[in-house]
Amino acid sequence: MFAVHPKEAEATAPPPNYDDVPNKKLDLDTLERGTDSSHSSQAVDPWAIADLVDNSPKWSELTTSGKVKRVVVNVAKVVTGLGLLYLFVCSLDFLSSSFRLIAGKATGDIFQGPFLGNPVVGLMIGILVTVLVQSSSTSTSIVVSMVGANILEVPQAIPIIMGANVGTSVTNTLVSFTQMGNRNEFRRAFAAATVHDMFNWLTVITLFIVEEVLRGTVGQGYLEYVSYEVTKGLAGASASEIKLLTVITDPFTQLVIQLNKTVLDEWALGNENFDNASLVKINCAAKPKTDFEDCHFLFANTSMNDLAIGLILLAISLVLLCGCLVGLVKILNSAMKGSMANVIKKVINADIPYVPWLTGYLAILVGAGMTFLVQSSSVFTSALTPLVGVGVITIERVYPLTLGSNIGTTTTALIAALATTGARFQNTLQISLCHLLFNVTGILLFYPIPFMRFPIAMAKSLGETTAKYRWFAIAYLVGMFLLLPAFVMGVSFGGDAAIIGVMVPIGIIIVAVVVITVLQRKYPKILPKFLHTWKFLPLWMRSLEPMDRLISNVNCCKACCKCCRDESLEQESTSETALATVTTGSEKAKGIDNPSFS
Repeated sequence: MFAVHPKEAEATAPPPNYDDVPNKKLDLDTLERGTDSSHSSQAVDPWAIADLVDNSPKWSELTTSGKVKRVVVNVAKVVTGLGLLYLFVCSLDFLSSSFRLIAGKATGDIFQGPFLGNPVVGLMIGILVTVLVQSSSTSTSIVVSMVGANILEVPQAIPIIMGANVGTSVTNTLVSFTQMGNRNEFRRAFAAATVHDMFNWLTVITLFIVEEVLRGTVGQGYLEYVSYEVTKGLAGASASEIKLLTVITDPFTQLVIQLNKTVLDEWALGNENFDNASLVKINCAAKPKTDFEDCHFLFANTSMNDLAIGLILLAISLVLLCGCLVGLVKILNSAMKGSMANVIKKVINADIPYVPWLTGYLAILVGAGMTFLVQSSSVFTSALTPLVGVGVITIERVYPLTLGSNIGTTTTALIAALATTGARFQNTLQISLCHLLFNVTGILLFYPIPFMRFPIAMAKSLGETTAKYRWFAIAYLVGMFLLLPAFVMGVSFGGDAAIIGVMVPIGIIIVAVVVITVLQRKYPKILPKFLHTWKFLPLWMRSLEPMDRLISNVNCCKACCKCCRDESLEQESTSETALATVTTGSEKAKGIDNPSFS
């Protein structure tokens, strides 16, 4: 027999059959140890912006009919993309309206609770109300109105404003779910969505503690003092509502639903005359206080109550939103190929020559300006999420754009404050400036120093987790925006003793875990030997594997999970071919090892 050279044997050997692994679980450590280390330099960075190979014929090689066809197809893609983007923005408006209808008077009742004097409760109320109405602009405007009506004082309103910042980031997290079918796209999209969450949570935790400690020691918090000094002595002013993007979307959205925002404000103010009022507008006259005119939109004058209309509108908005995003992602994937697409990517993610450190600050200004134009941070950040997913924008570039959107969204509260006159004008302007000052301070804390840009690393960690366990994304959404605020609020109802007895130990444990984890990675020698890893803990305390196996064994999830996995592997295989990237055996194993989708 002829001897076979080892390299030829390796080249002709069949690929490993991962399906034969017991329980379809892969031991990545074993696979990585068996991988040739010479391939490590060829490993794919899932966060990198890769150059796409365009296999289509060059323009000079096309016939006249081929050139006409390409132009028509490209124009059709642009027009379709703009149309889908328009419907996507409209779907977000429908989504916000549906949540307001479903929540109903409960939104106003929350603001009338007797526990608003508790800052922790106020913080959680800000989160929950913003999640319910799907708009930080709406919740902050309500708070500004309540301060103007002397229902809330500025110190009580500040925690609610902080919570509103956290609640507004739930929309782009929902948007990222539309890219769940492709592991790499979902990794990037979910990280792009949660980088907003991580910044908001870190800023809230930091400034909330500072605010309450200073208020307890010197009598005034940081935000309260600075905003008071800025607004002190200002005379009354007036302003009207600014409409920019809504001028374009209102002609369509108002054919479906129109809400009476006065009812929502009066519920929050506790006006008993509006207890049985409907949020659906019934008087569409230009001057509703003096004239009456029937409304003619889709849900006008129906026999259904607000809850039924809200549920129907929720279903419509979700179908429209998902359909538009799927279409946009497919158009982006087909358009982002070749030399022109690579030029666009490089320009968007490039640094300013000679002064690269200014690029991020310019992105912050762009984010603030774009958010001011569309009058919604949710719309702007939700539009960025699929772009990061398909690899057009990096996480590092979307981070300052998101920070800018946080500043741009504060203009709504400022406009609402300027519309107030009388003795309470200073207080309303002060609380709206607290919103602006909160976001600016957060940016100063977590952006100028590269080491302090913790939200990027935290978001990437969440992206890696959700790429492996995609059910974790849903658990994260429900836990962070519903269960956690509800739990903390419930504990707060027990008073200071309950907060100290429950939250302080939890906080100490979290801080200890973070510190030990950092030391394990950076300075393991200073730790006792048993703390070099977390393996001394039971598996369920240090890994999601047990929960993953439990979810994988649920019969109703098996077919769906297998379908998603097969689709994901097919898409990733296509992407790898287009990218012409050599991937190591270790990376291929990581691409298949998704226990929850086996």
